Amino acid sequence: MSEKSGKAFDFKLFKRLITYTDPYRLTFYSVAFFAILLSVFAVLRPHLLQQVIDRSIIPQNGELLLTLISLILGVLFLEVITQFLFIYFANWLGQEVIRDIRVKLFQHMLGFKKQYYDQSAVGRLVTRAVSDIETIASIFSQGLFMIISDLLKMLVILGYMFYKSWELTLLVLMVLPVIIYATRVFQKKMKVAFEEVRTQVSNLNSFVQERITGMKIVQLFTREKTEYANFKEINEKHKKGWIKTVWYNSIFFPIAEMSSSITIGLIVWFGGLKAAQGDVITLGVVVAFIELSQMLFRPLRQIADKFNSLQMGMVAANRVFAVLDTDSKIEDEGKIELEEVKGNISFENVRFSYLEGEEVLKGVSVNVNSGETVAIVGATGAGKSTIINLLSRFYEIDSGVISIDDVDIRTIRLESLRSHIAVVLQDVFLFADTILNNITLNNPEITEEQVHEAAKEIGIHDFIISLPDGYHYNVKERGAMLSSGQRQLISFLRAYVTNPEILVLDEATSSIDSHSEQLIQDATNKITKGRTSIVIAHRLATIKNADKIIVMDQGEIVEQGNHNELLEIANGYYRNLYEVQFAIAVEE
Repeated sequence: MSEKSGKAFDFKLFKRLITYTDPYRLTFYSVAFFAILLSVFAVLRPHLLQQVIDRSIIPQNGELLLTLISLILGVLFLEVITQFLFIYFANWLGQEVIRDIRVKLFQHMLGFKKQYYDQSAVGRLVTRAVSDIETIASIFSQGLFMIISDLLKMLVILGYMFYKSWELTLLVLMVLPVIIYATRVFQKKMKVAFEEVRTQVSNLNSFVQERITGMKIVQLFTREKTEYANFKEINEKHKKGWIKTVWYNSIFFPIAEMSSSITIGLIVWFGGLKAAQGDVITLGVVVAFIELSQMLFRPLRQIADKFNSLQMGMVAANRVFAVLDTDSKIEDEGKIELEEVKGNISFENVRFSYLEGEEVLKGVSVNVNSGETVAIVGATGAGKSTIINLLSRFYEIDSGVISIDDVDIRTIRLESLRSHIAVVLQDVFLFADTILNNITLNNPEITEEQVHEAAKEIGIHDFIISLPDGYHYNVKERGAMLSSGQRQLISFLRAYVTNPEILVLDEATSSIDSHSEQLIQDATNKITKGRTSIVIAHRLATIKNADKIIVMDQGEIVEQGNHNELLEIANGYYRNLYEVQFAIAVEE
C-alpha cells in the first residue's frame, strides 16, 4: 500500500473495497437506483417553478397555479421518501461492509505470530480494528453514493439547462472550470492532510493506551510531569494535522461561494436583458436557471466535502488492508490430529533467533520422557522461556525438529497441538470477566462443577468463594481486583482444569507468597503424576524434586541431570547457581 502519495484517488484500493459489497448486491443496486431518482427529481422542481411563473403567475391563471403547486408538493414528497431510502440503505450497506471487514481483520490478527505483537504497538492495532474501520463506513454513507448521486444530478441538470437555453448554460459553464480546478487541488491536498491526521490519531491512541496501562509505573517514578509534557507534544501534532484540513476548507469554500454568486449575477444580467427584449428566455427560465445553477454548484461544493469523507475512508482502508496483507501467520498446514498423547518431547538440534543473525538457541537437543518433570534453569536470557514458546509454536524455529511422541509438531494441526499443552506464565493475563470465565475461557466442554472440583483438589476453592459473587466475581481489566498471588492461582487452575497431557510452568511461583507457593506446589505434585511437566523456576522446591534438570547458558545446554547429580559436578554451573541463589533458601 502506498503512503502519502498525494494522488486524489486510489482506484486499485477502491476496487478492492467494493468487492466487500458483493454479498449485498441487491442493496447496492437499490441505492444506485435511488440516486438516479433523486437526479430526476432535482430538475423537476425548477421546471415546475418555471411553469408556475410563466404559465400561471404572469398570465394570472389561478386554477393552473393550484395544479402546479400540487405537483410541486407531490414531487417534494416523493423526493423526501427517496432521499430517506437512499440515506438509510447507503448507511446500512456501509455498516454491513465494515462488520465483515472487522470480523476478517480480527480473525486474521488471531493467527499472527507472537513476534508480530512483540514488534507492533497495541494502540495502533486498536486504532486499525476500531476507529479506522468505522471511518471506512463513511465511504458508503457519506462518500461514494453521495458523490455518485451528486454527479448524476449535475449531468441531468446540465442536460436540462442546455435544452432550455444554451446561452445561459454557457454563462454558467464559464465559471465552472474555476470551481473544478479548485476542487481538484483541494482533493489532493486533503488526501495528504488526512493521512497525516490518521497517523497522529494512531500515535495518540498508542501513547494513551500505554500510559494508562502503565500508570502505576508513571506514578511510582513520579513521571507525571514528563508524560504530561509528552502528551501535550503529541496532542499538538494531532491538532496541527486537523488545522491543516481546516485551512484547506477555509480557502476552498469561500472560492466556491464567490463563484456561485458571480454566476447568479451573470444569469440575472444577461437573462434579464433577454427577457426584457422579449427573447425566448422568459422570466421563469431566468428564475429556474438561478435555482439550477445553485443546484449545479451545490453538489460540486458538497462533492468536495464528501470527498473528504471518501478520502478519510480510503486512508483508513489503506491502513486496515495493510494489516490484512501482513503475512505473519504460523503456517497451520499440519494434518495430524493428536489423540492419545503420551508426552514424550524431543528437541533435535533446534536453532532459533528472534532477530536474524542473533541466535537465542544454538543447536539445542533434549529429550523429555513421558511422565517426567523436567526443570530448566539458567540466567536471564539463557533461552529458557524460548523453549516453551517454540513447543507451543508461537514462533517458527530456524532449523532442527521439535516432536511430541515422535511426531514433528509442524505436521500437527495447531489447535490440536495446543489443546494438549497447558501453560502457566509468569506474567498472568486475566480478562475483564468473571473468575469462572477466566478459568474456562468460555469453553463449553468445561462445566462449573468441574471447575469447583478442580479448585477443591488444589486447595483454592475456599479463597474463590470468599470473594463477592464467588466464581462469578468480575476481576476487572487484567485482574486488577486480585493480588499477584491470587492471579497466579487462577492461572494455575485455568491450566489444571483442562487436564493436559503436557504441563508447562514458566516462572509460575516467582512472584507469589509462601502460602500461595505451597498451594501451587501441592497442586503441581497432583497434576504432574503421569504427565510430562516442564518447569522454569528459581524456587528450590520446584527444581530440587524434578526428575531431570536442564541447565542453560547463552542458548546452549551446558549440564543435565537430577539435583544430586548436578551438585556433584565440581565447579559446575548448576552447583554455583545453587550456592549463590538457593543456599539462603536451604538455610531458611
